[in-house]
Amino acid sequence: MLQVSSLRGGCFGLLLGLTAGLASGSPAAATFDRLQEPALISGRATEALLLDIVRAGERLVTVGEQGTVLLSDDRGRNWRQARVPVSTLLTAVAFVDADLGWAVGHDGTVLHTRDGGENWTLQLEGDAINRSRVEQLERELEALQQRATADSTLLEDVEFALEDARYALEEGPSTPLLDVWFRNAREGFVLGAYGQLLHTRDGGQSWRSLGHRLPNPDRFHLNALLATSGGDLYIAGEAGLLLRSRDGGERWEALASPYEGSWFALVEHQGLYLMGLRGHLYHSAAGDDWAPVDSGTRATLSQGLVAGERLILLGQGGALLIGDSVRGFEPLGGRGRQSLSAGLVTDQRLLLVGESGIRRQPLPEGLAP
Repeated sequence: MLQVSSLRGGCFGLLLGLTAGLASGSPAAATFDRLQEPALISGRATEALLLDIVRAGERLVTVGEQGTVLLSDDRGRNWRQARVPVSTLLTAVAFVDADLGWAVGHDGTVLHTRDGGENWTLQLEGDAINRSRVEQLERELEALQQRATADSTLLEDVEFALEDARYALEEGPSTPLLDVWFRNAREGFVLGAYGQLLHTRDGGQSWRSLGHRLPNPDRFHLNALLATSGGDLYIAGEAGLLLRSRDGGERWEALASPYEGSWFALVEHQGLYLMGLRGHLYHSAAGDDWAPVDSGTRATLSQGLVAGERLILLGQGGALLIGDSVRGFEPLGGRGRQSLSAGLVTDQRLLLVGESGIRRQPLPEGLAP
């Protein structure tokens, strides 16, 4: 049986490269508020830049540029576009069942659906995130200052985080969110650029900022979150940042990273696989010691899909490979030129999304479910 990793999200470098044109300096762009403008319904939405794809029960949901959300109820053969209240770039999507889902994106966008993606509401945006961070950090700083035994290092960390949050509030809702994961209908995490990590216990009605509590003093980007079958949480980030929590996300530890470049994906499969820039791929039995694996490519890797005993890798420049840590990896089918962001398996095919929209590709014999 083929399974898809629990990873949600895509490659931050790919996002920046493919969306540079959205931040035009023209007067028209300066007055255009993507958080106030609904996504444009387009007959060519299936050819747009798409960055994540997941299942919502039997339905497939994919998200991407300018607020695009596409739905399919026939295993990816036909798609229709959902109505979305924003036109920000959507980077990741996650569902806990056939109805309840969340999508995140640029400008601090968090969208929520209760009907399998048919309708979406804006649950959170960048200005609200910035205001909430300032208020939370002001309370934490006041509490620390009133404690005679307050740790001086912690006090300095909170003071610095508050200064940074106030600056972000002045700058506006510019921080991209890059991944989302929900444990159930009430508890979830969103994370993104500049060390942003938010946690909710009420389905997204309120959020608590955790970024300043991470062992990430340089505020490196947080690119992807993986929840393992054993209950551990991992975050893969910029500049080799690798974090783990063993208590549900309250406390995080920095792990020794085998590479100083950015990571974009984690996959649980006979241990853990970690992948990122320039085809770097590592395997670990339990997340502590990492051994290099020849990925067969120098392309940046954005996601991995579990296929029986093997792993399918996909990434920039149309990279698509299959293999394992013992036998290595080899190209899977004809390679296109357009970058791939995410994928899943349906109807004995790979369903891939990326720079040129949706792509269907047959699976090799023996790998189909």
